[in-house]
Amino acid sequence: MSDPRYPVGKFTFSGPINESQRNGYIADIERAPAALRASIKGLSPEQIETPYRDGGWTVRQVVHHVPESHMNAYIRFKLALTEDEPTIKPYMEDRWAKLADVPATPLETSLSLLDSLHDRWVRLLRSLRSEEWKRTFRHPEMGETLNLDKSLALYAWHGRHHVAHITELRKRMGW
Repeated sequence: MSDPRYPVGKFTFSGPINESQRNGYIADIERAPAALRASIKGLSPEQIETPYRDGGWTVRQVVHHVPESHMNAYIRFKLALTEDEPTIKPYMEDRWAKLADVPATPLETSLSLLDSLHDRWVRLLRSLRSEEWKRTFRHPEMGETLNLDKSLALYAWHGRHHVAHITELRKRMGW
């Protein structure tokens, strides 16, 4: 791994995807809560406060970020499925990571939230018909319109990406 910011590589999407690839991405999303939980198992309070890289978020911030990000993704899917190319609301994740609830909230709260959120999200994803994957939303910050297939691939990557931040930190530190 040459760049600790991208332990699984930068997100790429060559779409369109087929049903088998889609099912693989859904499986990644389904596994993400357990993978995140496993990545922090046995860490001490001091280790939880360790940044995964110089200038990066702490393990605590990463754990709280994943459900925040995936809540936004879940809502974006719902908007795209119920509105014609809605423009979504971006958020400043770096500022969210510095809010007072992050150090004050037990990790288990965010892990439980992720469990429940992904249960709902996977049920939604598995219910979609072929044509629904073509539904889109506009991301004003990215300056592009994303279809649900690309968004699915992005968030499957996102879960693996942040779990790898923690697992790679553990390898480097010998934890």
